[in-house]
Amino acid sequence: MTFVGASLKDVAERAGVSVRTVSNVVNDFPMVAADTRARVQRAIDELQYRPNAAARSLRGGRSGLVALVIPEIASPYFGELAALLTRGAQARSWTLLVDQTDGDADRERRLFDGVRGQVVDGLIISPWAVSPDDLLPRPGRPPLVLIGEQDGQFDHVAIDNVAAAADATRHLIGLGRTRIAAIGPQPHLANGTAAHRLTGYRAALAEAGLPHDPALEVPVRALHRADGAAALEGLRAAGVAFDAVFCFTDQLALGAQRAALRAGLRIPRDLAVTGFDDIEDGRYATPSLTTIAPDKAAIAEQALRCIAERLTPAGAGLPPRRITVAHRLEVRESTDPSR
Repeated sequence: MTFVGASLKDVAERAGVSVRTVSNVVNDFPMVAADTRARVQRAIDELQYRPNAAARSLRGGRSGLVALVIPEIASPYFGELAALLTRGAQARSWTLLVDQTDGDADRERRLFDGVRGQVVDGLIISPWAVSPDDLLPRPGRPPLVLIGEQDGQFDHVAIDNVAAAADATRHLIGLGRTRIAAIGPQPHLANGTAAHRLTGYRAALAEAGLPHDPALEVPVRALHRADGAAALEGLRAAGVAFDAVFCFTDQLALGAQRAALRAGLRIPRDLAVTGFDDIEDGRYATPSLTTIAPDKAAIAEQALRCIAERLTPAGAGLPPRRITVAHRLEVRESTDPSR
């Protein structure tokens, strides 16, 4: 049975709790016990209750809108993350707005305060181009959560990119590869993620006693398949010897892998390939792609939780928090033919 226009009172009666408790769950206040929260959420789902966003805004000064600001909507990684954030926002009766910056510094600065003129309760943003000086708190700015590896005086949710890149490089070293190319540095951007992955790559080489060869580090303008293919073709054209590539994204790795196969290289016999992000395309490529798999579900949940906590009286005064979520190395056919 569908209940059209169900109210807080209807949900309270179905869950056997007070209207105040239902309101606390809807507004994601932290003082509700886990079993009670689950019971109320089940009643909300059964009754298809949807809060009146306008009424909530009038009562509490909230819009029920949260913004996600990312460099590229078309990126599979950000697409998967946006889907997880959308589901998490819906569970909190929020609406997620999405906008992209194309890695443009001016656009990133403008979007720090909201999306398309909307009044938002919080922002989740992955900046590529702005400097740390741009990432400063300002009166009236809504709660902001950084995802990725840019520093700033805000809550920050990310994996340990240095450790993850080192794990990927160590895996290649463990296969006996000694000429490992790194495809993905972006010196033209203030992209902390790429810089951290380069640091991890270099650290793993040094740990294994392998020399640092600048010729093996290939910068890219963008993180797309075409850039990965061009980078690998450039290495071959320059006569640089290499027996493995660590690519800073799966899209780069898929492009590099395609270029290698087109050149007649056998993967992984002649060339071992690793990526980063664990996008769906990599799982179904031929050969399937070894990659670093960030816990994207945890990134989404922790980012939304940070915003929810900042919207409470107690959370407003908390110092900036740095939350590191897990990653794992997912070994597939591009480095292990037995998989």
